[in-house]
Amino acid sequence: MFHQQNAPFYQRQTPRLMARRDELTGQGPVAGNHVSHAHNKAKRRFEVNIQKKRFFIPEEDRWVTLKVSAKTIKTINKKGISAVLKDARAKGINV
Repeated sequence: MFHQQNAPFYQRQTPRLMARRDELTGQGPVAGNHVSHAHNKAKRRFEVNIQKKRFFIPEEDRWVTLKVSAKTIKTINKKGISAVLKDARAKGINV
């Protein structure tokens, strides 16, 4: 096997990164354009505002740590963690 720098481009391995994805809603980054003043366009990614947050679930008497977006945190504050988890589990998300 070649060293990384001497390998042809089709054999190079890119480092594996954790997906910036909301664990409850599945919301992830979307693609768009940088648009300059001269209206030149270059591709970019709009990342999700992911936060690592601990929530206490009183029905199960336990804490869970979730990677969720700021929008999902606002939804949890409004509806409650139990209701949001119930909806997520109904969609097949294992929490």
